[in-house]
Amino acid sequence: MTTEELSPAHFVTLFRSVAPYVNLFRGKTFVIAFGGKAITGPFARTLAYDVNLLAALGVRLVLVHGARPQIEEELREKGLESIILDGYRVTDAATLDCVIDAVGSVYLELEALLSQGLPDTPMANSTIRVVAGNFITARPVGVLNGVDMQYAGHVRKIDVEGVRAQLSIGNIVLLSCIGVSPTGEIFNLAMEEVAEATATTISADKLIFLSDSQGVTDKEGGLLDELTADSAERLLATQDWLSPDLRRYLPRAIRASRSGVGRVHLIGYDEDGTLLRELFSRDGVGTIITRESLEILRDARPDDIAGLVALIEPLEEEGTLVRRSRELLEREISHFSVVEHDGMIVGCAALYPYGEDQAELACLAVHPQFRRWGYGEQLMKRIETRARMAGIKRLFVLTTVTSHWFRERGFVEQPLEALPSEKRLVYNLQRRSKIFTKML
Repeated sequence: MTTEELSPAHFVTLFRSVAPYVNLFRGKTFVIAFGGKAITGPFARTLAYDVNLLAALGVRLVLVHGARPQIEEELREKGLESIILDGYRVTDAATLDCVIDAVGSVYLELEALLSQGLPDTPMANSTIRVVAGNFITARPVGVLNGVDMQYAGHVRKIDVEGVRAQLSIGNIVLLSCIGVSPTGEIFNLAMEEVAEATATTISADKLIFLSDSQGVTDKEGGLLDELTADSAERLLATQDWLSPDLRRYLPRAIRASRSGVGRVHLIGYDEDGTLLRELFSRDGVGTIITRESLEILRDARPDDIAGLVALIEPLEEEGTLVRRSRELLEREISHFSVVEHDGMIVGCAALYPYGEDQAELACLAVHPQFRRWGYGEQLMKRIETRARMAGIKRLFVLTTVTSHWFRERGFVEQPLEALPSEKRLVYNLQRRSKIFTKML
């Protein structure tokens, strides 16, 4: 749908809805990885538009590209056999020549796409600078299962300072699936390994894989929009239904997530705008892999009281939360869910039913040092899940300082009359908390 087909009000609403993400992403570092098929697909040009938009919004970008289909084509043209072993290409000297030619052609194509600037395109007036260089040091795979892999390589080191220096002055860093050893030898690398190594060593906020699937799916083909690293690893044990790209990318996504990358996204490249739809909408279109196991997000227990008190007392003192005595917490502990990190309670939220079909989301709090990990979002979703299981149709929340956070997550501001009658009777007029509701 074009802007001409949108009503003015709808256009303004959509435009305003992305503002929180613009503010959130500015200055963040994203690594975007894609194979050669994405470059030959019908949406390569618009992908370049979307990369340009992210750069214009202040996102620091590292692009990592593969060239698998282009290498295969080079091998066919020269009558050479293509041999893949455990995800790595057996690369003799003749094959390496094909790899170099294929990667070079993909690089030039990407450079051309990112250099567009016609007046009637989204890249008009853009000043994108794409930088490539010897940022990757490689080492040989060696002998694998009795086979000499020759010029197939592993990532040995990423020039972190060099990459960050380029990002700091607004350049897009473009990395390929080729690396050079300290002795000057060229090695053929797996694109997904380059992406993982880059994202982890430069402490990227996001690693995004563009794949031949809309995301990770279950056996029936249903999209799994969120997975922890642990659950994704369990899924890999029975991966027969996963697409070829996902079988290569998902293990790297798990490793990157466990190594500290904030979010790993797996999305498709065969639809226009999937990158923007994933990043700038609440529901997204693909799969997000997060580090923490589901086991740390659980119902509260009586022995969590001390941890809860330590977490919420500072927020009570500053007036963000309503004061709750230790005795009250002990009586109401069954209403709480908590996030535990290394034995420490770092987040909590509570669900208080009112009648049969509505409930309050209360005492949502996350330790300041852990807020960037998305625990608040996870707690909110857990409370929503508990509410749905209890037959709750409407969730409400009272807040004094986090109105925008709840708005961004689908809550709508309401007047005092929207509260259940028993809640209105204890509403604190001095706090003047704003009231938000969300239909489940």
